Amino acid sequence: MKITLKDGSVKEYGESRSIYDIALDISEGLARAACCAKVDGRVADLRTVLDGDCELSICTARDEEGLAAIRHTASHVLAEAVKNLFPDAKLTIGPSIDTGFYYDFDHAPFSREDLDALEAEMKKIIKRGAKLEKFTLPRAEAIKFMEEKGEPYKVELISDLPEDAEISFYSQGDFVDLCAGPHLMSTKGIKAFKLTSSSMAYWRGDSSKASLQRIYGTAYNTKEDLEAHLARMEDAKRRDHNRLGREMDLFTTVDVIGQGLPLFTPRGTKMIMKLQRWIEDLEDKEWGYMRTRTPLMAKSDLYKISGHWDHYKEGMFVFGDEENDKEVYALRPMTCPFQYYVFKNSQKSYRDLPCRYSETSTLFRNEDSGEMHGLTRVRQFTITEGHLIVRPDQMVEEFKGCLALAKYCLETLGVEEDVTYHLSKWDPENREKYIGEPEVWEETQQHMRDIMNELQIPYVEDVGEAAFYGPKIDINAKNVYGKEDTMITIQWDALLAEQFDMYYIDQNGDKVRPYIIHRTSMGCYERTLAWLIEKYAGKFPTWMCPEQVRVLPISEKYADYAENVRKALRVADVDATVDNRSEKIGFKIREARLAKVPYMLIVGEKEEADGLVSVRSRFAGDEGQKPLAEFLAQICEEIRTKEIRREEVQE
Repeated sequence: MKITLKDGSVKEYGESRSIYDIALDISEGLARAACCAKVDGRVADLRTVLDGDCELSICTARDEEGLAAIRHTASHVLAEAVKNLFPDAKLTIGPSIDTGFYYDFDHAPFSREDLDALEAEMKKIIKRGAKLEKFTLPRAEAIKFMEEKGEPYKVELISDLPEDAEISFYSQGDFVDLCAGPHLMSTKGIKAFKLTSSSMAYWRGDSSKASLQRIYGTAYNTKEDLEAHLARMEDAKRRDHNRLGREMDLFTTVDVIGQGLPLFTPRGTKMIMKLQRWIEDLEDKEWGYMRTRTPLMAKSDLYKISGHWDHYKEGMFVFGDEENDKEVYALRPMTCPFQYYVFKNSQKSYRDLPCRYSETSTLFRNEDSGEMHGLTRVRQFTITEGHLIVRPDQMVEEFKGCLALAKYCLETLGVEEDVTYHLSKWDPENREKYIGEPEVWEETQQHMRDIMNELQIPYVEDVGEAAFYGPKIDINAKNVYGKEDTMITIQWDALLAEQFDMYYIDQNGDKVRPYIIHRTSMGCYERTLAWLIEKYAGKFPTWMCPEQVRVLPISEKYADYAENVRKALRVADVDATVDNRSEKIGFKIREARLAKVPYMLIVGEKEEADGLVSVRSRFAGDEGQKPLAEFLAQICEEIRTKEIRREEVQE
């Protein structure tokens, strides 16, 4: 057989060989460093035996797949340590993830002291250096094997596997776990690891099932890489919007109100209002949108027409019982069908299109409690939602316009470098999830590929991530912990106009179905605010700050002048406050720095006498004395242009 290696060279063997033996044949150093491999592009365990021609790439810790194998093996070592110290714990699953690994256990909550003890036990297991051996069992034997070990969750996993699935196990000494791999050859391959936290999780992510305890950890090939990761995690904790946003008095949550229903304080509300006014003016004055205002709920009849009742009902808040109530209502999870009836309110000519409707829409989605976090996933949220009803010949250019608007918003917010673009496609193997014919889906997806390629926007394709009525471009970003969320969506819809009997009159007097673009310009205000908090660690660009200037009188004698300065700033639409406390000026400056206020204006005798202000900023430190009119002109221009000053002073 011929084995083509990553560098293009070819190895020939007269008989079958394991990947590990091939790595050893290439060099002992490669075999020692090998973590797993890719065979014809698919990840494979080092124990896999090759018996035919293929392309082979040996993965080390420098490769994403190799690092994942290290972390996956670390999760098994964690499971062994838990069984050693807490024999009554029941095993569930323990995968590698982007930032490390986790393992879920049916057990009482783990304390930090427990994690420290588990780390010590893991080090003993690693030091022993047990080899990991893979073996398989027939279904009945596999079930009996795990029943005898008292592992009911493993039994359930085996029972749910397809009839023809290979049921494989890995042993490391006396410890055995159900697993498909891949794994390192020995536990000694784990060079540096850390257990970082524990939390509650649900079995299979379902809140109606057992409550488990999840232990998170991470692993790297060197202590230096591990320390760098832990430093990044400390920075992530510092930037975490769920902590920082509360510390900055931007939002809060209350148990008696409910999970996923944040309360915005005056400061947080002011930030959202600045973003909202900017977006609404931008859409209406510069991009030709017409604003609508539609109900927050509707009868189930509306959602049955759109298809949401069949495809999305579980994610909706429904009032009433279809069997017992004459009318059943639901809070809206989207605005599109409402805006369709705005379009249908009057007959449209081909000359009236495109109709660009936009609405600052409050939406409701019944998210699972285990999925909610801070402002990134909530049950009530407000979105910059829009729908463009267009002629088919206008579709491509209008879609490009939606992309251009989204890119402009990202650039203005200063986050354009943080996003990735995804073409979210349908899954032809899961037809019942979607409406429409395959040829419509394939044609639509190709149009979107052509647009992205023409605009030279890099993107990846995600199968099965489309909405039930059309493919979309999702613009995604990661939070400080590496979890990816969709920030902006632009969707191509060639199907729903038929279901709502939408049409326009063409130049021949015929009725023609329009196409529809579903889009957001900036996305969800709550999620965007969370993103901005973490991006800037609370030190926002001046234009979006809830407090842009704090005036600091040196003593009570200059309180009146400080108030006059504040009034002048407010007349110019600059958000300013005065710190009139009987504190020393050094204390007031430190307090303003901690509050992350962009500008401090210190006023005393000379400033009052000459109409000056002494300016200190986050960006340049002490900027010296300036006439008030000069400072006003500078800050108003900074706010008007939405400048992002990046030369921030390190404090």
